Amino acid sequence: MPELPEVETIRVGLEPHVVGRTFSHVEIDDPRLTRPHDPMETAAELIGETVAALERRGKYLVVRFESGRVLLIHLRMTGSLLLLRNDAPDDPYRRAVINLDNGSDVGYRDVRRFGTWLLLEPGELEPYLASRVGDEVLDRRLSARALQATLERRRAPIKAVLLDQRMFAGVGNIYADEALWWARIHPLRQASTLDRAELQSLLRGVRKSLGHGIARQGATLRDYRGADGRVGSMQREFRVYGRAGEPCTRCGTPIEKTRAGGRGTWYCPGCQL
Repeated sequence: MPELPEVETIRVGLEPHVVGRTFSHVEIDDPRLTRPHDPMETAAELIGETVAALERRGKYLVVRFESGRVLLIHLRMTGSLLLLRNDAPDDPYRRAVINLDNGSDVGYRDVRRFGTWLLLEPGELEPYLASRVGDEVLDRRLSARALQATLERRRAPIKAVLLDQRMFAGVGNIYADEALWWARIHPLRQASTLDRAELQSLLRGVRKSLGHGIARQGATLRDYRGADGRVGSMQREFRVYGRAGEPCTRCGTPIEKTRAGGRGTWYCPGCQL
């Protein structure tokens, strides 16, 4: 699944090509993309809209239009947005195409078809996101003190808590595992048992893992590509994710795999306590 670094990489790649441009034509071929709304109606509503800004909230791409409307895109498991070359071959997984007024095209590709497009009217974005996405972890508004107060009654494993988008917007399975390695915290530790110092280490670990991912244009596993079609390189620097049986780069102990919060979870039993 594209997580914060992958979504941010797509945003940065698309921004100079779409901001200020008008949607001259839109085709949406997959009814699942806009359900329960009719894809043809959504496509027709988008025609003529001019992009004022391209933003990100957690794992969401936020396309703001000059009209005040917003197209909210969630890539889910395998979604991606790509600038299409004139000689781009047919792609069976291309679910939508946006034609811009300068003659360029943006394609939406999604192998597993879990992604969503939602057209919101002025004033609807913040209420929609309020119950789904918390503060951005990278902008430092989340402190160890506030986190400790929130977690004091949480019996769930800290790995499961990291996947809660209402608390750690944009963090998914990959970067949760990497953050816990940086923080030296076992993924099955009960969240309420972490003290202030450990939570501070956790926040540093989250920001470090996400920052590394952004700097390396995300991790390319299976279907992810940046807006220009290039692959990211974060997968070459994973400390634990997907490395079961390999030695920990910090202490040499073989990495193990378990499950936490229903997700496959990789960790080092030697230095994550």
